[in-house]
Amino acid sequence: MPARADRMTTIDELNQRSQGCLPAHLGLVVTRCDADGVHIQMAVTPPLMAPNGYLHAGAILTLADTCAGYGCMSRLPEGATGFTTLELKSNHLATALEGTVACVARPVHAGRTTQVWDATVTHLESGRTLALFRCTQLVLYPRG
Repeated sequence: MPARADRMTTIDELNQRSQGCLPAHLGLVVTRCDADGVHIQMAVTPPLMAPNGYLHAGAILTLADTCAGYGCMSRLPEGATGFTTLELKSNHLATALEGTVACVARPVHAGRTTQVWDATVTHLESGRTLALFRCTQLVLYPRG
């Protein structure tokens, strides 16, 4: 059952949805979902590294996209069945070699047909900003 605008999705529901999918495979863990937005953490592990020895940009992008997507999911309007990404953009400012990366996604626009989310990815231990991200989603409704 899709989430509605008047019912926030729980942390447990979001973490359960990840099971068997890319977010769980990468070790993403939702730590908070409330009116402020969605918070997800990911440990920096060897499989997430690029061949150059740095955290793979795709891992950071997946973290941010998942965070924004779960935010959209938690705020679907009445009657919506889901969403799909229309556009995403990321600016990578730094990297991490160890520790934990954290993402916070917040809604910029949560309309009936589109949603826009901004996300910031940081290195938890140093507080350094690793990436800035913006995602636009199309809200889906049953065909009729």
